[in-house]
Amino acid sequence: MMTEPNTAPAEKDFLPGPVLLLGAPGVGKGTQAKALMAAYGIPQISTGDILRANISKGTPLGRQAKALVDQGILVSDDLVNQMVADRLRQPDTRCGYILDGFPRTLNQATWLDAQLAADPNTLPVVAISIVVDYEQLLHRITGRRICAAGHIFNIYSNPPAVPGICDVDGSKLVQRPDDSEAVFVERMKTFQSQTAPVIEHYRKQGRFEEIDGDQPVEQVTTAIEGALKRLRTSIR
Repeated sequence: MMTEPNTAPAEKDFLPGPVLLLGAPGVGKGTQAKALMAAYGIPQISTGDILRANISKGTPLGRQAKALVDQGILVSDDLVNQMVADRLRQPDTRCGYILDGFPRTLNQATWLDAQLAADPNTLPVVAISIVVDYEQLLHRITGRRICAAGHIFNIYSNPPAVPGICDVDGSKLVQRPDDSEAVFVERMKTFQSQTAPVIEHYRKQGRFEEIDGDQPVEQVTTAIEGALKRLRTSIR
């Protein structure tokens, strides 16, 4: 069974600032983001959530985005940037935040750096990449099986007692379409092509560290918090 992430309160006087968590599908970014949110009392900022909220509320930016989405056109970087800028002005971001899905490209990263640099009271982004071996990721994703009630198993690391049957309620376990090897391979290609320039951007500026994600959840959390403190100390 998966260990719960460490959510012990962090030092009160430490400001995490903007944190970009990077990692391929299956490395555990979601779990680690929740741990950081709990430790530091900071929000997770997802461009997907921002886009949906703007469209749902019918904001001027949301109306522009909806017109594009309805036509099957990708929302432009400029429009996404404007939505992110609005979100970063909210008071809950004062101590920091976890960036989810942004910046996804080098253009977005350079825009964000300029946006934050314009405010002398805002810390720059630090990027932390969770790294797990390709074969291990492949097993994590393609080995996943789930029943109708949402109980999750993995045929490699946490197999059910009876193959294809949920231990909890005896229902059938299935592989979700998104967990197929073909989908995983395409997602990895997209991740690597988009993320490599972003990683290099932050690495060159001394605002990047890699963390071994093939450890127990709590050890990964501790390693991320250590990296975050080292990065913040070095760039102050």
